[in-house]
Amino acid sequence: MVIYEAEVPGVGKRFEVETGDDERVVVIVHHDGKREIFRREGADADAEKLFDLSSSQAREIATVLEGADFQPLDLDDADIPLGEAIIEWMELPAESPLVGQSLQEARIGEKAGVTIAAIQRDGETIGSPGADEVLAAGDILVVIGGHADQSAFQTMLETGSVETTD
Repeated sequence: MVIYEAEVPGVGKRFEVETGDDERVVVIVHHDGKREIFRREGADADAEKLFDLSSSQAREIATVLEGADFQPLDLDDADIPLGEAIIEWMELPAESPLVGQSLQEARIGEKAGVTIAAIQRDGETIGSPGADEVLAAGDILVVIGGHADQSAFQTMLETGSVETTD
């Protein structure tokens, strides 16, 4: 990760963090501690302001991002109550071949080895969706399955197919 730093005369410091594919997060730290957070896509694009933070808010968020209160698990070594299964929330992209298919037509469990436990759509949650539930762009799918199965399902979201799991 590359971080660029520059003085902003009369204001404070500017930090730009490359987040990938020509996208950057820009943070202006004012002399009084206020932070302005921007997002910039493209080298020549103007930055879009996202929000402001006070000095104390910035410290609280930094603690969360640093992981001081919670450390993610190395899932390859973790003892998980669901055995090998983990729960992931995955958004169904508008360009996914699965959009417009029912769960039965998509054959997600058969192809990727995961179970769709719920669908979040337009502020509503569809728990234990039936086989006739039709997938829509932007659905948040609550997916249960092993690490490899989750990865296979992510591929399925993007391409519509995966190699059949054993």
